[in-house]
Amino acid sequence: MTMIPSRRTALATAALGLAWASLASPALAQSRTGGAPNSMYAGIGLKGYDPVAYFTGGKAERGLDTITATNAGLTWRFANAAHKAAFEKEPAKYLPQYGGFCAWGVANGKLFDIDPADGWTITDGKLFVVFNGDILKLFKADQTALVAKAVQNWPKLNQ
Repeated sequence: MTMIPSRRTALATAALGLAWASLASPALAQSRTGGAPNSMYAGIGLKGYDPVAYFTGGKAERGLDTITATNAGLTWRFANAAHKAAFEKEPAKYLPQYGGFCAWGVANGKLFDIDPADGWTITDGKLFVVFNGDILKLFKADQTALVAKAVQNWPKLNQ
């Protein structure tokens, strides 16, 4: 008889695998940020995705390397000049939470990289990014509790 794992079991296994991988790979999980945002991608915020596009278009959209702004020590790319202007006027509105690190990871006391194409959500006007689409499902399933944990953990991680 073949056993088929439940969706919950599969997601829990993925989460445990990600947590285990963070112990083995310093490139995947960082111990601290030095007070800096996620710069794992050559100093480019959100790996080059336009932070404003998530809010205005409801989708992940790559920014252009010809339309940029600098904020929080990173270069941010935009799909168009209007997005750049909106960001420059009110950057805090568009910057991802927890310095652009994986919100699920921060809730669990770790700094994971992100997938800005498939691992993101906007809640209460805030952009949350996570490691990938599978982790996004885990994050959304218990977002209120995870955000509360992330808020507690972020000051310790952001040193």
